[in-house]
Amino acid sequence: MAQARTEFAAALNQIASEKGVDVSVVLEAIRSAALAAYRKDLTLRNEEIPEDFEEFTATVDPASGEISILKDKENVTPPGFARIAASIARQVIMQKLNEAEKGAIMGEFEEKVGTIVSGAIQRQEGNTYFIDLGRAEGVMPPSEQVPDALYHQGQRLKFYIKEIKDSGRGPQVIVSRADPGLVKGLFALEVPEIQSGSVEVVVIAREAGNRTKIAAKSTQDGVDPVGSLVGQKGVRVQAVMAELGEEKIDIVSFSEDPTRFIAAALSPAKDVTVTLNEEQKVATVKVPNDQLSLAIGKGGQNVRLAAKLTGWKIDIEGAEEPAGTAEQKEQPQIGAQPADDISTTQSDENQDTNEDDKSK
Repeated sequence: MAQARTEFAAALNQIASEKGVDVSVVLEAIRSAALAAYRKDLTLRNEEIPEDFEEFTATVDPASGEISILKDKENVTPPGFARIAASIARQVIMQKLNEAEKGAIMGEFEEKVGTIVSGAIQRQEGNTYFIDLGRAEGVMPPSEQVPDALYHQGQRLKFYIKEIKDSGRGPQVIVSRADPGLVKGLFALEVPEIQSGSVEVVVIAREAGNRTKIAAKSTQDGVDPVGSLVGQKGVRVQAVMAELGEEKIDIVSFSEDPTRFIAAALSPAKDVTVTLNEEQKVATVKVPNDQLSLAIGKGGQNVRLAAKLTGWKIDIEGAEEPAGTAEQKEQPQIGAQPADDISTTQSDENQDTNEDDKSK
């Protein structure tokens, strides 16, 4: 047997605490390091590595730090092994502990997938940004960046934890500024009704950097989902927009009735008429001509986001005005007016005729 240096035992709990891992992980790292040191010692003494070396084991006494090398329960620890183990095993131990620490951190962030975290942009490599998240480093690839947005070193932002992804460098925390989940998470931070469950964000359609449409519903009577997200004098939605760089946000009420939902999704357009083709899942929407540009949006953005939000293909048509409408507005005709107006017009004409007769 060999007596390991006293710091092996004395520092056990301290190392575990610093690395954020269990003591058993540290002990396993020491056992692995001891076997690696024993293998190295055999090589230094020009001895052959036994073919059954995989069957060798190492034990560590957690109280005394005493290390033993065993083969079939037989102690084969060479004399002076403690000194050799201390010098050779250090690097192996740190490597194992770093791997364990990284695994613990990844486990922590796996639980945070789908949530919002704060971070600072640390550096840029090509078109990819690396984010300081505290215990871990986040990676924001080009696909998760807002188009045309400017990022700079040291800039603090909120990020959406999208996934933990395996790469050649090991697991990576992928963060996003473009994912719709960022908008949903930001509203969850600002709106107590979402946190309590009385308001639920059902679906989001987003074109990052430009416009987002959100459909929300209430799970409690008397709670206005749209008003909850907007906040008094718009304070809540403005806080989200400020984090997003003034990205425009439309908030509508979710409805199980596709007709009502599609009409709401086309906001800010009003007075729309929706006809559904259930089989093809196509909605034909007639919009007054003065609302047509609002319904379609710049470059078709409004109708495109409404389609994403509702899951329906939306065809927009301008509502045709009856023939002669313009002339009727300039010179009203009796036949084109409601019954009340007709009677009024006719009595006026009779009054004019009587006055003519009197003058004659």
